[in-house]
Amino acid sequence: MTVEGANGGDVDALRRALEAERKSRERLEAVQAVTDVALAYLELEELLQALLFRTRDILHVDTCAILLLDEDHNELVARAAVGIEEEVEAGVRIPVGGGFAGRIAAERRPVILPVVDHAHVLNPILLEKGIKSMMGVPLMAHDAIVGVMHVGTLQPHEFVQDDVELLVLVAQRAALAIEKARVHQEMVRLDQMKLNFVAIASHELRTPATSVYGLLTTLRARGHELPEDVRVELEDTAWQQSDRLRRLIEQLLDLSRLDARAIEVQPQPLVLGRTLSDMVQGDDVIVEVDPSLAVVADPLVIERVVSNLVANARQHGAPPVRIDAEQKDRHLRISVADCGAGIPEALVPRLFERFEHGGGSGTGLGLAIAKAYANAHGGDLYYEPTKKGARFDLVIPRTG
Repeated sequence: MTVEGANGGDVDALRRALEAERKSRERLEAVQAVTDVALAYLELEELLQALLFRTRDILHVDTCAILLLDEDHNELVARAAVGIEEEVEAGVRIPVGGGFAGRIAAERRPVILPVVDHAHVLNPILLEKGIKSMMGVPLMAHDAIVGVMHVGTLQPHEFVQDDVELLVLVAQRAALAIEKARVHQEMVRLDQMKLNFVAIASHELRTPATSVYGLLTTLRARGHELPEDVRVELEDTAWQQSDRLRRLIEQLLDLSRLDARAIEVQPQPLVLGRTLSDMVQGDDVIVEVDPSLAVVADPLVIERVVSNLVANARQHGAPPVRIDAEQKDRHLRISVADCGAGIPEALVPRLFERFEHGGGSGTGLGLAIAKAYANAHGGDLYYEPTKKGARFDLVIPRTG
């Protein structure tokens, strides 16, 4: 009796050991399958789809979705889904801390919803699709939230600890793969920007350089034969083109230093109204700033941004150009507005791109330089549509 009991116990122990070994092997195979996907794709969209299909099959669920963090708005954005594709098509956005996915991101831990109908869910598509049970985990890379991955079933399902641990392992591989894909995309984008920059810069430099060379060649060869008025006109045109060439080279050097982060921001105490008045000259510019407004900021950054904005307003807008400023909460805001026709709607998405001048005669670098200086100061430059004219707001953090 005792021997049989002992033998029976040994058999049970052996069965449990074999079952544990099988589950461990299946988990390793599942993680390896996700790792294979992570290594196979560099393009983000393809990677996300492949990860979702593999995850759905591993956990034997009906739906799987990935929401990535939009840091600027502190929201999770649906980027890929299987079984609930409508979530991506609808562009679902969930605030961090709100609803199911937002709670996962805020608390940085797995969350299980045994009964979806009784839970706080912000995304109506989850209910419309009839999802009964859900489990989600944060996507973490280098101790930072990248997004959220969640799975669901169309029948009530009890997710156990093994399921949670497996999804956590999958999410770890997925998060690293997403970061790798993002880095790859950024490198591709930067390489393309460099190629475009060199090509466009070469073209922009060649135009005035060729003009100056042609005009000086004519003046040197036939200047003594030309009527006085023609010779003066050629000299004036040559000067204008050489000045354009000088400004273009200075702007390219500016951008080069900004791209290389070779410009060190040096904030110092300023009486802002006086500083702005000294920077801009002309009866067409009105500085409306409280004379007592004292700020701590880098005067070079303010000069570069404001001078570019005023030049842009003079060239593309209409007088008067008005400069306002206020220090509110923890930010300094300087606004430059004109009374022209405003920015064409089609141009707005490309407004701060390099060499984008909307068909005008400028270099198309002024706004790009202004924005880069604003970013170097830890702030940004925004375009604000108005009823009449165009307004740009320089916003930098208050440092004093």
